[in-house]
Amino acid sequence: MSDLLKNMIRFAAFILVQVFILHKIPPLHRFVVPYIYFLYIIWLPFSISRTWLMVIAFVFGLTLDYFLGTPGLHAAPCVLIAYVRPFLVNMLIRQESTEQSYGSPSIHSMGWAPYGLLVFVLTLLHHSYLVALEWLQFKESFFYFVGKVLASTAVSMVLILVTELLFYRKERYRTNAA
Repeated sequence: MSDLLKNMIRFAAFILVQVFILHKIPPLHRFVVPYIYFLYIIWLPFSISRTWLMVIAFVFGLTLDYFLGTPGLHAAPCVLIAYVRPFLVNMLIRQESTEQSYGSPSIHSMGWAPYGLLVFVLTLLHHSYLVALEWLQFKESFFYFVGKVLASTAVSMVLILVTELLFYRKERYRTNAA
C-alpha cells in the first residue's frame, strides 16, 4: 500500500474515532477529554518538510473542528505540534541513522525511550495549548487548567500506548539502493 493511501486512511480513521467515539464519552467529558487524533501528525513520515507538515496539520485540525463545531480550536494545537515535531526528532535521535533509514517515527525506528519522550512532550504541548485556549474562553481557575491538562495528558498517553500496541507499525528499513 502506498504511503499516500495509508496516510489518507489514517486521516479519516483518526477523525472518525475522535468524533464518534472519544468525544462522546460522557463521564470523562466534563473534565478529562481523551485525545489521540494528533497521533496522526506524529506518525507522518520524516521526509515531509516542516511547511507541508504544518499545512497537513492545519487541514487535519480544521477537519476535526468542522465535525466538532469548534472553529480553529484544534487546528492551532495541531499546527503547533507539527512545527515542534522536527525539532524534537532532531534532539532525540541521530540524524545520520534513523531518519534516513526509516520512513516515520515509531517504536521500531526510534526505540521505546526516544519515541515515548517524543509522544509525551508533544501530547503535553498539545493539551496545554488546547486547554489554554479553552481556559481563556471560559475563565476557569488556574488549578482547573493544570488539572485538566495533566488528567487529559495521562488518559491520552494510556490510549496512545494501547493504540501503539494494537496497531504496531513495523517500519521497513530503507536502503540506499534504487
